[in-house]
Amino acid sequence: MSVINWGEVYYTVWRKRGLQAAETVLQQITELRVQVVNADPELTKLAATFHAKYKLPYADCFAAALAQQRRATLATGDSDFARVEKQVKVLWTTEQ
Repeated sequence: MSVINWGEVYYTVWRKRGLQAAETVLQQITELRVQVVNADPELTKLAATFHAKYKLPYADCFAAALAQQRRATLATGDSDFARVEKQVKVLWTTEQ
């Protein structure tokens, strides 16, 4: 998980369910041993490329870029990622 998406999870949960819930979610991410990857210039450039080419929301571009960079599967329920299914392997967590 990119640090950008990690931050997005934190602020989204905080906004919807409060600070304590956001802290709990970050603890759960840590317990699941999810690797949080910093946004270095290479990843950021690739994310910017996704943004320019496919018009994904900017934070989503970091998830797509990291998946492509690591040749990993991106698990999501966000239909925006349908735009990049040819560039990134997507595992849909909800029906499309």
